[in-house]
Amino acid sequence: MGNRLSKIYTRTGDDGTTGLADGTRVPKDDLHVEAYGTLDELNSALGLLLAEPLPDGVHTALQPIQHELFDLGSEFCLPGYTAITAEHVTRLETTLDKFNAGLPPLKEFILPGGNRAAAVCHLARTVCRRAERRAWTLHRQHPQNPEAIKYLNRLSDLLFVLARVIARQNGGTEVLWKHERKRNQIGDSST
Repeated sequence: MGNRLSKIYTRTGDDGTTGLADGTRVPKDDLHVEAYGTLDELNSALGLLLAEPLPDGVHTALQPIQHELFDLGSEFCLPGYTAITAEHVTRLETTLDKFNAGLPPLKEFILPGGNRAAAVCHLARTVCRRAERRAWTLHRQHPQNPEAIKYLNRLSDLLFVLARVIARQNGGTEVLWKHERKRNQIGDSST
C-alpha cells in the first residue's frame, strides 16, 4: 500500500498541478484528473443513494460497485495499471438482467423522479454517463483498458434499471415523459 496521508494539505497543488500515482505532475484539468475526478463524483452520488431506503438487493448490488469505482479511478491515475476485468462487466450484466426481469417493458421515456431515491439513482446514472464520456476522451489520447470503459457503460444501464425498480418500491410509479402535451401547457404565450 502507498503512503498514508498524515497531513491533509500539502500545498503541492497550489500551482495548479496535481500528482498522478506514478509521481508525474499534471495540470489539475488534465484528462486523467477529469476522468478519475468524475468517478469520485459518481461514487459520491452512489453514497448518497445508499443512504436512502432501498428495495431488497439494491444496497447489496451497489456497495461493491463503490469499491470498484475506486479501483477504476486508480486505473485513470496510474498509467498502465489495470483493475477492472471482463468478469466485472459480466457481473454488472448479470445483476442488470436480474433486476430488469421483473420490470414491465418500456413504452415511453422515463423522467428522473418517482421518489427521492429514484431521483438520486437517476442523478448517479447521469454522472456515470459523464464519467464514460471522460473515459473515452482520455482513451483517445492515452489508451485505457477497454473493460474499464465497458464497465461504465454497463453501470449506467444498471443504474437506469435500478432507478426503475426504486421508483416502483412501496407501490410507487415511474414518471413518464408526456410527448403529446398541448403546446400551451409548455409555455406558448401566443394563446
